Amino acid sequence: MKKMMTILLALVMMMGLVTSLTACGNDAPTVPDPTPAETGAEPAATGGGFIGVVLPTTDTPRWMRDEDYFRAAVEGTDYTIEVLFSENSVPTERQNVETLIALGVDVLVIAAVDGSAAASAAEFARDEGIPVIAYERLIMGTDAVSYYVTGCSIQVGAAMGQHLLDNATGTGNPLYIYAGDAADNNSFLLIEGSWSVLQPAIADGTFFIANSSEAVALQDRETLTREEMARIIDQVSTNWSHIDARNLAEAHLTANDADAKGDVFVLAPNDGTALSISDAFHMDPDVTSIFITGQDADPASIQAIIDGRQTLTVFRDIPDLVRVAMIVVDAVLTDTTPQIDTYFYNEVFDVPTKLMRLLSIEKDTIEIYLIEPGVFERDDFNW
Repeated sequence: MKKMMTILLALVMMMGLVTSLTACGNDAPTVPDPTPAETGAEPAATGGGFIGVVLPTTDTPRWMRDEDYFRAAVEGTDYTIEVLFSENSVPTERQNVETLIALGVDVLVIAAVDGSAAASAAEFARDEGIPVIAYERLIMGTDAVSYYVTGCSIQVGAAMGQHLLDNATGTGNPLYIYAGDAADNNSFLLIEGSWSVLQPAIADGTFFIANSSEAVALQDRETLTREEMARIIDQVSTNWSHIDARNLAEAHLTANDADAKGDVFVLAPNDGTALSISDAFHMDPDVTSIFITGQDADPASIQAIIDGRQTLTVFRDIPDLVRVAMIVVDAVLTDTTPQIDTYFYNEVFDVPTKLMRLLSIEKDTIEIYLIEPGVFERDDFNW
């Protein structure tokens, strides 16, 4: 059983906007973070109000944990909270937004099912006088977003790419690339970050791309346009679905001969897809070993890392993400301005953004980053 980490809510007053930013901000958290997540801090709120939270689905452990941490964050404060799930349905998401507004929420925190489709719901909320905070998934194509709270997906992608590169020796290593969903802007950021690390190693022959003709056609390009990334994503999209991921992996393995197997390196976009892709690769007798990435630190993937079926998960530290979200909520509802880490362009304007902590979890860092801080208990896993 996981321990529930107590969330620190602290109002951060603006000390001046960042004027010169990298893609994720000059002060973006690094991967891996040398300091385990803080625990045991008492919540402290300067304001109060009714918070509405809309999350994508109950189908993955990740989003259920977000709900738990949001509820923990408001305990002992003057805030109340209602959390609704959209079950990956855009119409349900819109209905959830309307329901929460009818219930009288003062602010909405939305993790969008589809970043572009969510613009309509955000604009409805804005027209009703309710500020919207985009949570984890940027809401695209609208100015009806007050702030964005996320981990830097570019850094997540870079950490994934670096893990594969660090474990590769020699040349001619088969590299399989998988992506999330083109409807989620994070899918593009993951490709951007991983490509920045992997492309030089593809160009020098360390890796060869085994499952994407679109990526092969672009392999000499150091940076990719959004349209070029879209072509790759469309070819290797898992739609964040473990079923689609396994089917795609099996199709790639069937299409390839033994020369594209052996010791393989797999860029998988999250834990759910990583486990399904890993299962498919382990069933192929021509695959002798696999290094495979993921993100979210789902319990099943932590066990898989212990067992050697997955080799990396980038932990988007959800307690820290909720802490950051509550800083922004508190600022919005007390009519102050939170300190901004960076900006993300949503095709209309640069959305002010606060960033969470990111941690690279491999077998030898599970204890320090997940067990010692109390994210999980040691007895949750078979060692």
